[in-house]
Amino acid sequence: MELTIGRLARLTGVPASALRYYERAGLMPRPARQSGQRRYAANAPGRVRMIQLARDAGFSIKETRLFLSGFSETVSPAARWRALAERKLAELEAQQARIASMQALLRSGFHCRCLRIEDCERALLQHLSRQSG
Repeated sequence: MELTIGRLARLTGVPASALRYYERAGLMPRPARQSGQRRYAANAPGRVRMIQLARDAGFSIKETRLFLSGFSETVSPAARWRALAERKLAELEAQQARIASMQALLRSGFHCRCLRIEDCERALLQHLSRQSG
């Protein structure tokens, strides 16, 4: 059974434009053509869902491509996933730390009594010089 791009889009809920992008990005194999129209293999919906799973996990296009086709065929999908997930988890932990720091700064408020921004700048410089000195 071959699928047109429209049928594949309806089956997966992924717009045809995204399917064409996945093809250009090397996530989907180039489909056969019939009268100039793409004809996807019967396993294409599974491939699209695998791409969606990787994207939902936060993998970039490059990481998703690596997951799908950047390993030796002898490396299982689970081992591929674990290798990429370890890196992604480390990235997320770093992002969480940065977000926590940003939240603390935002919640601390800006309790300045200065009337002009230049006065704040001067006070901040004085504070920083006292901390480093």
